[in-house]
Amino acid sequence: MGMALAGLAWTALLAVLAWLASLARHDASLVDRVWPLCIVGAGLVYFSLLPGHTPRGLWMAVLGTAWAVRLCVYITARNWGHGEDRRYQAIRARNEPGFAFKSLYLVFALQAVLAWIVSAPFLVGMASPRPLGVADFAGMALALFGIFFEAIGDAQMARFKADPASKGRVMDRGLWRYTRHPNYFGEACVWWGLWLIAIGGAGWSGTWSVVSPLLMTWLLLTVSGVAMLEGDIGERRPAYRDYIARTNAFLPGPVRNKPKVSKA
Repeated sequence: MGMALAGLAWTALLAVLAWLASLARHDASLVDRVWPLCIVGAGLVYFSLLPGHTPRGLWMAVLGTAWAVRLCVYITARNWGHGEDRRYQAIRARNEPGFAFKSLYLVFALQAVLAWIVSAPFLVGMASPRPLGVADFAGMALALFGIFFEAIGDAQMARFKADPASKGRVMDRGLWRYTRHPNYFGEACVWWGLWLIAIGGAGWSGTWSVVSPLLMTWLLLTVSGVAMLEGDIGERRPAYRDYIARTNAFLPGPVRNKPKVSKA
């Protein structure tokens, strides 16, 4: 219990520091940059408090850190100089007056608690002395696949946006041809993979940590991911409706008709 509370203390500390920075910058979307650091930071707190380090724990620490550092750097570079993300602008508008204080619990404290819950596989798996088995190797493979799938999708989108010829067009190339959100699909794979590693160590007693990939998948699909991003995009960008009609939202799948790049 003490180790779990130490992880929560880390996520709370980082959330408060990010909140203070958001007040100075008038930008609540800073929380997106620290989100991966909250999760993996809790995992590294668990790792540091263990009396000994197992191969499973080392693998989980490496995979989690690789996921978090890449995502943090990518989000920071993508958002640098653009001010507060429009999603948080909408949250701000709904909660004025007093959003500066309200954001502490509506945005930052909430994400700190969610990050702590998502870190559950680290808590369950890192301490296990069991030798690596089938579940561990399957989890490692799935987590690595997710990291690369997400990174490739993000890189393809970054190149697309940087090309002046892409203005007014919908990105439906590369991985984005088969899923409208390859980055979110990849991220879900990371957490299902880490959960497999956790139960590879803890067995049935660790299955409760499935709350982590379930929560992450739910967030990606219905809260801060697909649902939020696509809530009004069909109205803002009519060409996106054609993209929705022919491309799966999350799980990669075949194109439902001949793809085309339409002007918005």
